[in-house]
Amino acid sequence: MKYIIRTMQENEYDELKSFLYEAIFIPEGVEPPPADIIERPELRVYTDDFGKMPFDTAVCAETDGKIVGAAWARIMDDYGHIDDKTPSVAISLYREYRGHGIGTQLMIRLLSELREKGCKKVSLAVQKANYAVRMYKKTGFVTVDENDEEYIMLCSL
Repeated sequence: MKYIIRTMQENEYDELKSFLYEAIFIPEGVEPPPADIIERPELRVYTDDFGKMPFDTAVCAETDGKIVGAAWARIMDDYGHIDDKTPSVAISLYREYRGHGIGTQLMIRLLSELREKGCKKVSLAVQKANYAVRMYKKTGFVTVDENDEEYIMLCSL
């Protein structure tokens, strides 16, 4: 599968809403939530006014002129919030593009861009049952906290 990983352009930031929905972990046998779930306040923090805050950074995977995945970070009070200086990461791919290493490449590029901006660390929250936990560990994230369902992970840059 041919794809490129690149910085997401400002005029493409609206695409983050689609990828936010794709980032919602849906366990096997569970009905997906309605698409408008991304309009809830606790999820809008991931996309509202993206690009206007320090450390707002987004990269994407493109194949045949179509964006098929995105990874982005911003300082926000979300599920993976550590402190007000640490950006939280979100990442997702359309289902048919998963399992090809694209997510790993997206994460590596995002972490590189954040490092270049002077960011010292990033965090995320991930459901324990999510297969992406392996990729997060492979790209340098370590578990710093957990609850019954989720790991809170941190990556030092």
